Amino acid sequence: MPIKNAIEPDNNAPVNPLERLSGILDDDMRCVNELIIDHMQSDIALIPQLAGYLIASGGKRIRPLLTLACTRLFNNISERPFGLAASVEFIHTATLLHDDVVDGSKERRGKKAANLVFGNQASVLVGDFLFSRAFQLMTADGSLEILRILSDASATISEGEVKQLITTSNMATTMDDYIAVISAKTAALFAAACEIGPVIAEQDKEAQEALRLCGLHLGLSFQIMDDVLDYSANQEKLGKAIGDDFREGKITAPILMALKNANDEERAFWDRCLTKPKEQQEEDLPRAIEILNARDAHSASKELAMHHAQLAKDSLSKIEKSAAYDNALKEILCDIADYTVNREF
Repeated sequence: MPIKNAIEPDNNAPVNPLERLSGILDDDMRCVNELIIDHMQSDIALIPQLAGYLIASGGKRIRPLLTLACTRLFNNISERPFGLAASVEFIHTATLLHDDVVDGSKERRGKKAANLVFGNQASVLVGDFLFSRAFQLMTADGSLEILRILSDASATISEGEVKQLITTSNMATTMDDYIAVISAKTAALFAAACEIGPVIAEQDKEAQEALRLCGLHLGLSFQIMDDVLDYSANQEKLGKAIGDDFREGKITAPILMALKNANDEERAFWDRCLTKPKEQQEEDLPRAIEILNARDAHSASKELAMHHAQLAKDSLSKIEKSAAYDNALKEILCDIADYTVNREF
């Protein structure tokens, strides 16, 4: 199914590149969404009710969009990416359901977290159901290489969750530890979502590796900025409570940047708040934000995110050596790398 002309002028063009990409791939995404709705159905009414509660609440759909874009990048007109993009979104949704139970989250995408509405047990079990649906879609595609890529990513995400448990409230956590967590927990699925595109389009290994690295660095940039926004975003735009990471004792990029030049009083503050998050007081979050601002932690974290965004763009440039490609889509993917850093939510 052909995509819309990427360079066709549009007087009502969306303001950010992710929306622009979504508009270009609108027909494809419609097919993906139909598959998502179809495959989350079950005779057990609670399953589509709970799954639909989260899926229908919106979200950026960036991961399935990346799968579509990285396939269409090579002017491929196959319908294969539809089921695989749906599989990617099911993996992501399942991890969100599990995450919110583990973290005790209260809000997701501007609504009460599913675990608060339906209970922890139902959220975990429906998350498991969505993982199963994801693997059904993978096996229906029939590619062992794609099955390997997405199943490896699923295993890595689970490892990332465990790594995050180990580093939470651990003041010995280093920047390397943090990058290892988000590489597994977030960037692995971005990398897989991009890597399967050239596999579907029957491109060479160089193109496959270039887009895997592009997705990996996009995911790192995206998560670093998510962690910055947890302290600095407009809560209504962000769609979840500000300061959740702080309240959960998570050691993220802004904290690590602030600790670099922290004085004794600030170190004592972080140690008290992060090692015993349940004992935090109402005034602790405003104080944390004050310290982060004073230590320029947000800017330093943003610079790290920009570094990974640039690496994503550098990886995209490598496909020029190995394959014919759609330059307009390539440019939008480069713009999305910048957007991961400059977004407000």
